Amino acid sequence: MAVRITGILPGSPASKLDIPEGSWLVSVNGEGIEDVLDYGFYTAAEDMDLVVRLEDGSEKSFHVHKNEYEELGIESGTFLMDRERACRNSCIFCFIDQNPPGMRDSIYFKDDDMRLSFLFGSYVTLTNLSDHDVDRIIRMKISPVNISVHTTEPELRCRMMGNRFAGDSLRHLYRLAGSGADINCQIVLCRDWNDGEHLRKTLTDLTDLCSAVGSIAVVPVGLTGHREGLTELRPFDKESAREAIDIIRPFQEMCLEKYGDRIVYPSDELYIIAEEELPSADEYGEFKQIENGVGMVSLFEDEFISALDMEDGDSEERYADVVTGMMSKDMIDGLMDRIGEKFPNTHVTVHAVRNDFFGPTITVSGLLTATDILAQVRREDVMGDRIILPESVLRRDGDRFLDDVTKEEFEERMGLPIRTNENGGDLLDAVLGR
Repeated sequence: MAVRITGILPGSPASKLDIPEGSWLVSVNGEGIEDVLDYGFYTAAEDMDLVVRLEDGSEKSFHVHKNEYEELGIESGTFLMDRERACRNSCIFCFIDQNPPGMRDSIYFKDDDMRLSFLFGSYVTLTNLSDHDVDRIIRMKISPVNISVHTTEPELRCRMMGNRFAGDSLRHLYRLAGSGADINCQIVLCRDWNDGEHLRKTLTDLTDLCSAVGSIAVVPVGLTGHREGLTELRPFDKESAREAIDIIRPFQEMCLEKYGDRIVYPSDELYIIAEEELPSADEYGEFKQIENGVGMVSLFEDEFISALDMEDGDSEERYADVVTGMMSKDMIDGLMDRIGEKFPNTHVTVHAVRNDFFGPTITVSGLLTATDILAQVRREDVMGDRIILPESVLRRDGDRFLDDVTKEEFEERMGLPIRTNENGGDLLDAVLGR
């Protein structure tokens, strides 16, 4: 239990010590260091006693005094100061198992790492956690904890996740809830598996924990066109999506009355499949599940309309081209119509792109690829001097699409620059050429 030291930041408190690269950080103030969580938590102090193991196996102690929360300055070979933990499950609904070839390499790695969850907001199944890991989470007061629950029925959870320990790992959920941790839960809803009475049972169990569980997202399973050899799953249709929403609504009403928050939220996609009106933005509270596609459409609309309401309008001639997925087409069309009311000479073409790469059942904008956009948006149909894309089509660094096409390659093949938008206000600015 130690962290390999691969470098020291110049000018940092650690640079004043004679710590050789290639040695190992063993402990800080007597606490063992396993990874970046331990390192960040225990090195936040002002005064520290470090134990370092040298390459010859001997140990040396160092004392450090610094400002509280100042970075100590020890670097390790990896971001986590440890290996990433790969997923041990074989979930019937795993999206990665349905990926086609030809995507960037990182897409094919299945992580189920609580540390990445804490740092980046991803969801974990708990099957990778030991009691020691849970002890650390509780001791460090790591929060929020994002958990993929899917069902609270142990046997069903084992079958859905292809892991005989998946049911037993639910004990970590209850222990974390009892510790006072702030928990967000996710349910990937699979038709004929964990819907109907199973969904009702899961929501009953989770809402009983609402002193700790602050949000529950219910998301319909995403099914690509690449499911050869996988468990046969039926996509949700209008009727089955409405049945799921009808189960969820009483729990929302109960939670709103009891806790002042609806807590349980169907994803936007579930409402759209059901052909039901999406709730207004003010019904989503703090938007804790926005990354799960919960409230994203309503928030985007609200941001756009708020920004547009502040505009005086003009008669300047403009042309703009907005790319979106099929799910958002009607919403984007409606927002562009609103622009026309204040900016009558602003002409916007909305290019709704069908997802041939993953399959037509995948309709969200964030899973569009450069391949499909380039195939369906012809250069001669573009009236503006740039292509406006959702920021989510590019990875976090903003340089590469899911299908491994770089931003520069896309712009060269399209013959136009990209302009991305993160929110509704960004989209308005992009259309108006700001």
